Amino acid sequence: MTKYSAIPPIESAIAADRQSAKRHYGVHPYFTRRPHNVVREYVMHYSREGDRVLDPFGGSGITAIEAFLENRVGIQNDINPLANFIAGGIAKLQRGGLADYESALGELRAACQGRLDALAGSSVDEIEALKRKLNMPNNIRLPKSSDVELYHELFSPRQIVALAILRTAIEAIAAPHARNAMLLAWSATLAKLNRTFLSAEGRAESRGGSSIFSIYRYKTAKDPIELPPWKTFEERAHNVLLAKQEIDKAIELKNRTTGWRGRFESHSRDIDDLSDEFEGTADYIFTDAPYGGHISYLDLSVLWNCWLEKMPTARARERELIVGGDLGLNESAYTDRLGKSIVACLKMLKPDRWLSVVFQHWNTAYFDAILTSAAETGADLRAAVPQVGDTVWSMHKKKGNESVLAGELILTFFKTGKPRTINVSPHRFDVESAMSHILSSVRTPVLYGEHVFNQLIVTAWKEGAIKSLQISKDDFNGLIKRHGWQYEDENHRWVKGQPEGLLFA
Repeated sequence: MTKYSAIPPIESAIAADRQSAKRHYGVHPYFTRRPHNVVREYVMHYSREGDRVLDPFGGSGITAIEAFLENRVGIQNDINPLANFIAGGIAKLQRGGLADYESALGELRAACQGRLDALAGSSVDEIEALKRKLNMPNNIRLPKSSDVELYHELFSPRQIVALAILRTAIEAIAAPHARNAMLLAWSATLAKLNRTFLSAEGRAESRGGSSIFSIYRYKTAKDPIELPPWKTFEERAHNVLLAKQEIDKAIELKNRTTGWRGRFESHSRDIDDLSDEFEGTADYIFTDAPYGGHISYLDLSVLWNCWLEKMPTARARERELIVGGDLGLNESAYTDRLGKSIVACLKMLKPDRWLSVVFQHWNTAYFDAILTSAAETGADLRAAVPQVGDTVWSMHKKKGNESVLAGELILTFFKTGKPRTINVSPHRFDVESAMSHILSSVRTPVLYGEHVFNQLIVTAWKEGAIKSLQISKDDFNGLIKRHGWQYEDENHRWVKGQPEGLLFA
């Protein structure tokens, strides 16, 4: 059997296949999902069947789910209850029979469709009377950046009543695995049956999404659209059924060949606590650490966590690895904890094993924290692969164009157990020279700024000069233009044009 140390690192990008896996796309929305096929390839490459594959910042569970479907022990961890609810809910779709799921949906249709359709013609008084009879979520205070103050204000009276009727009916389903599936579909429905839902202009009313996932705050629509509740739920339920069929098929294929022995675990620990519990037990770690600002996951998950009665603890909120949020967590603390998170990952990793970290950000101090912490803890950087070229899916890329970084850089380390001191270069990093070298080596007519920036980061770090790498977004893009590249807004990429004169002449 090949030693882990003999595994050649992945050094080329893997074309992203974002939408094909029904188990991840369409079942339930979440933030910043990684392409499942890329994650799966890394898991398959750096681990073996029976290995413990861990993601300490698991999100909606792509790493753990792909690992357990490939006969690994997929270990999900996240401090966000919503993340673990989604990941666990998807993993549990392997249980029970499809017929039970379809029967449960039929029960709900008989019990709820007529009642939900009738709400459209109900008076205000009738709606209020229903609210008093149903179990409602706590009317808690929302994060300060929200357009409304209290939780119930996120819904119209009809929406909140419809959701409560559905939730009550789901809790009455006798088959536990079918009940789990319908609850997953109900939770996904929350993203559309609320006042933050923004319908896409020029398309069907139901095409759109919540402002939670686009501008990362509770912005209510100027003219809220109330989608038909039963139809909206049923669409989500059918997506869950498709995911169930897909998972069953994957397991059946394994059973016909090597046999299926996959396992799934879910944990909710701060990474420091997790590293004490899991010290030296992980065979491979693939993780996507939170990127600092803008996305305050716990704040933005209140919509679900409140109604699911899974609100995070005060300590979890204080330990969330972000910048900002309702608690105003600061950047220096984030950078420090980001580096310590890499140390914690390596603590959990067995000797002579691999760690892959997905990251992307303009702030070079964040990369410095990751790379330096890994080296000083005894891990060698063996590959740095830019996963770019699939930027059309990014709403922020569409809005910000060349000033927004899309895609990601996958940094892969091998744990040697030999700590290394990183010598800081006494010389300031020559950005212009490095950019000139990177750009002159391009042999294609198409270029992605993310690819160039990621190469710049790795070059500066290898020269011990990342601390002195300072370049603004405007200067970075200006350098690319001066080398004869023009930005295509429509395709979100650079194409070869004409040089704009001498560099800083």
